[in-house]
Amino acid sequence: MSNLHTEIFEKSKKMVPGGVHSPVRSFKGMESTPKFFKSANGAYFTDIEGKDYIDFCMSFGPLVLGHQNPVVKEKLTQALGRGWSYGACEPYSVDLAEYLLSRLPHVDQIRFVNSGTEAVMTALRLARGVTKKNKIIKFNGCYHGHVDAMLIKAGSGLAGAAESSSLGVPKGVADDTLILELEDLDGVKKCFEDHKDEIAAIIVEPLPANNGLLIQDQEFLQGLRDITKANDALLIFDEVISGFRVAFGGMAELTGITPDIVTYGKVIGGGLPVGALAAKTEIMEHLAPVGGVYQAGTLSANPLAMVGGLETLKQMTKENYEKLEQNTLRIVNIFKKWLAEYNDGQFSNYNIIHHSSLFWIVPGDKIKSVGNIPGNIGEDFVPLFELLLEKGIYLSPNAYEVGFGSLAHDEDVAKDLEKRLWS
Repeated sequence: MSNLHTEIFEKSKKMVPGGVHSPVRSFKGMESTPKFFKSANGAYFTDIEGKDYIDFCMSFGPLVLGHQNPVVKEKLTQALGRGWSYGACEPYSVDLAEYLLSRLPHVDQIRFVNSGTEAVMTALRLARGVTKKNKIIKFNGCYHGHVDAMLIKAGSGLAGAAESSSLGVPKGVADDTLILELEDLDGVKKCFEDHKDEIAAIIVEPLPANNGLLIQDQEFLQGLRDITKANDALLIFDEVISGFRVAFGGMAELTGITPDIVTYGKVIGGGLPVGALAAKTEIMEHLAPVGGVYQAGTLSANPLAMVGGLETLKQMTKENYEKLEQNTLRIVNIFKKWLAEYNDGQFSNYNIIHHSSLFWIVPGDKIKSVGNIPGNIGEDFVPLFELLLEKGIYLSPNAYEVGFGSLAHDEDVAKDLEKRLWS
């Protein structure tokens, strides 16, 4: 039966590859077609047919305050009245940088870019420029944007061998990316032995949240820090998701581990397109115009994103981080109870892995690496996703994507969730 969503999706597919501007929105493998949303407020979406949904995607993480936070909205409205793109120096990025750097002891300087992918791309180039080495270690289960060097999967043969996971990535690029498994410190040590004086950096999501929620042990992350120091390599924390969401200082704060370079995105712009990389001065001074590592961007430090980010982060006090986690835990417990009880245990094989304001509904427990993820996860997720969607509960349309809580997911929203789940 046709509906407005289907009509618009079919129209979009004629003009846009797959009908979407990011594959994670495509509903690939689902029974339904993508929902098109016309507005959002607080913890809710409203689609083009007027149906509302509790939103647990939260724009894939940035909206830590919820949709249309009134303080951020007022400041953005004021900023819009001043102009929305300058292509010149402005004070708003200075204000945001000052606010961040005064509260992030592990970095001295920051460079704003336009996306998490761009931040990672620049961080890798910077690491290579600083160390004068070419190879990068990354881990199965960690996603670092769609930059060529990071669209790499484990290859056959020797440990660390890699091959492209996307067409269009040259073999030479893949050869400089070494793939290892999460939790495998011995493999990391051996990789450095096999590629002595060739490895510029290790890049890792300290809280992998792009291929499920793969919570890592402290000793593994500390081991990466120790190994890089011992081999004159850099440690890059990709905190595009975890930065400012699990704590103001991200996983660097929670673990007490200081990376050499950190990448940010999502929350740092309050929901507007943004990315950033930060490090100590001796590393950052290698970036142009003071150093030889080039990076530029017409829309970098866009004034709206700078204002939106600052007004979002100003509200992220210690008390609000505690409230954020309480909100998410309340939601997680409601989901757990429903999963165990629904339809005589239809979804009782599901568990929820949870960290601060992130959660992952998955048929399994204690999953810390890609190899632990059940093979049928995608197929099993379809009936759960479609049922929740029908009940007006929106999860990211992919079994490997995590859910996000926000300050807007308060007790009233939790009560509404209970009502929708058991209706």
